Amino acid sequence: MYNEDYRNYYYNEMNGNDPMRHEEPENNKKPGKKGKLAKKVAGITAAALVFGTVSGGVMAGFNVLSNAAIIAQKNAAAQTQAPALQTSGNQGGNVTYTSTVTDVSGIVENAMPSVAAINDKMTIKQQTFFAPQTLEAESSGSGIIVGKNDTELLIATNNHVVDGASNMTVTFADDKAVDAAVKGTDAASDLAIIAVPLDQIPADTMSKIKVASLGDSNSLKVGQQVIAIGNALGYGQSVTVGYVSALNREVQDENGNTNSFIQTDAAINPGNSGGALLDINGNVVGINSAKTASTEVEGMGYAIPISKANEILSTLMTKKTRVQVDEAKRGYLGIEGTNVDAQISQMYGMPNGIFVYRITDNGAAAASDLKEKDIITKLDGQSVTNMEQLQSMLSSYESGETVTLTVQSLTNGTYQEHDVQVTLGSKPVSES
Repeated sequence: MYNEDYRNYYYNEMNGNDPMRHEEPENNKKPGKKGKLAKKVAGITAAALVFGTVSGGVMAGFNVLSNAAIIAQKNAAAQTQAPALQTSGNQGGNVTYTSTVTDVSGIVENAMPSVAAINDKMTIKQQTFFAPQTLEAESSGSGIIVGKNDTELLIATNNHVVDGASNMTVTFADDKAVDAAVKGTDAASDLAIIAVPLDQIPADTMSKIKVASLGDSNSLKVGQQVIAIGNALGYGQSVTVGYVSALNREVQDENGNTNSFIQTDAAINPGNSGGALLDINGNVVGINSAKTASTEVEGMGYAIPISKANEILSTLMTKKTRVQVDEAKRGYLGIEGTNVDAQISQMYGMPNGIFVYRITDNGAAAASDLKEKDIITKLDGQSVTNMEQLQSMLSSYESGETVTLTVQSLTNGTYQEHDVQVTLGSKPVSES
């Protein structure tokens, strides 16, 4: 219709019969009128050609969208008839295309009994203008049920979720909350195992929870769909859906530990830490760990690949569950130390850990092979990166117990790792 209008306009213009133009008297016509007319005709002709090209493009786009809509309707009908994941291969090739699942409710319903919410109280020490202060704060996170032994249900989470926790509870899918304790932690990998006594879990709750199905994060591909479940903001379990944005993404934490993560655009918020990242088959492929928080960043969350976490978690599951020991019975190392964080490590080429700058006289460490200027990196095989973590772990040991410290000692200009046995002493009288 629009092309016909342009043709009529062109015909009238060439014959001087433009109905939109008022004819000027002969004596008012100016020289050069024909040249202007020729330019106008050329412009109209170019406009008609452009319009025809655009019109053809619009029609082609319309056809593409129409075909896409028809294909989408067919796919929707196929998914309705067969809810399982749909795949299709190319003719004569070996490429397989996997469709996106728009309704993940079935996957979530099956996985939710394996995910738990973790709430705890933490003791935070901070330096004020007048003096050091000790504050108690509440925090929340998530966990994944990964196993059980004869007496305990075992839940994987992040170390930063339980670091410094003093009063921890776990809430299961049926909203039943029970007390929990730390079993093992690894600060360097930001992993932890917490334990819930089986005799504290009601039979009805036990029938509604289950051990998670662990997948293979090594087989993940960029662009695959993933689902994150966690206790976001401490409100209870919530679900977000996204894609694998990148694999083997190296990220350094504030303590200088660098780890390799799955990057995803599925929303991961405070409280999601320790929760499950699932593949489209409902298997756990990652443990949600962190989010890049910045006004300049959107959709960058990270998860620890489950295939890399498995070995560490298996080791932590064998540790003795930590129960806070009464302060009067608590064991002490007898050292003074400072943290070797990422900045100090890079500046001076020192390992991350706790730099021992003083060993107290007559303390437990004084009777061991631990030396001043050594850097403590592990306690009983579990990595520690700062003094606060070391003190928190020692709070579950009694005086007289023997612990193994993994330390880095400077020998001939290089740091050498070795183990030191220390039998813990009693709390110094000056600190009583």
